[in-house]
Amino acid sequence: MGTSRLPRFKRAATISAIQLTERDREIVRLVQRFRFVRSSQIYSLISGSQQQLLRRLKLLYHHGFLERPRAQLDYYHSGGSRHMVYGLGSKGAASLRRDLDAGAARVRWGEKNRAAGRVFLEHALLVADVMVALELACRRTGIRLLTGRELALPDKITRQHPPFRWQVKISKSLKLGVIPDFVFALEFKANSGAENRVFFFLEADRATMPVIRKNLSQTSFYRKLRAYEATWSQSIHQTKFGFHRFRVLTVTTSAERLNSLVQACSKLERGQGLFLFADQAILEKPGDMFLAVWQSGKDGQTVSLLD
Repeated sequence: MGTSRLPRFKRAATISAIQLTERDREIVRLVQRFRFVRSSQIYSLISGSQQQLLRRLKLLYHHGFLERPRAQLDYYHSGGSRHMVYGLGSKGAASLRRDLDAGAARVRWGEKNRAAGRVFLEHALLVADVMVALELACRRTGIRLLTGRELALPDKITRQHPPFRWQVKISKSLKLGVIPDFVFALEFKANSGAENRVFFFLEADRATMPVIRKNLSQTSFYRKLRAYEATWSQSIHQTKFGFHRFRVLTVTTSAERLNSLVQACSKLERGQGLFLFADQAILEKPGDMFLAVWQSGKDGQTVSLLD
């Protein structure tokens, strides 16, 4: 059976056989890395004909290696041209366990990704937008991008606990949990010729939570800022992850929201220089991410990611 008329969000009862290729496995690994990713981002990072990749994505979906979250249905009902969003399917997860880590926890990724709601999906796509733009910029400049388990200390990786999840003590009665949206490092040579590695925690802010609330027991962006500031002041990044220093990148929805976040950051007692902010306009030229200007949380300063 050809693939041109296959249903979008229901697997075909009859489908031509598939033999996984190395490029198929590369696609599955890419989707797993970002949780959700657009077809346009897949063919921006993986070599080959765009049309051939789109046909292959259809086959990988209909054979259960990839998922198409139904939360994106609203995009198609609203009209216009849309890129299909993919997540990891059950067969794709099984393939990764065989190829990469036979002892990995058996998460039902197919079910989780099918059940993802629109708010979660759009948040995950903003994370993917930032990380794909960074990867394209790294390929253009020769800077090395390190992610996930490349950065985790070997003794911190377990099946039950993700390597980058921790708690900080804010007061005698309050502890806050921290789970960055993404963790990565940039490795490059400084002007002196020395190898330089800079670590980042990424926060994708879609303006769905209040910036500041009455107290820290309530969810707010300021609470996140406090948790990261405590991470730095308590040296958790060094003792838990072996990072000599880090910065927190926040990409948000608009210039107005950005200003609100920077104002909240100014209320911290210290550590404002840890934080860099930008709105989604920074993603308009993905290959230029290292030329883009980020707003620092300290005294209105602006910097680039490599400063």
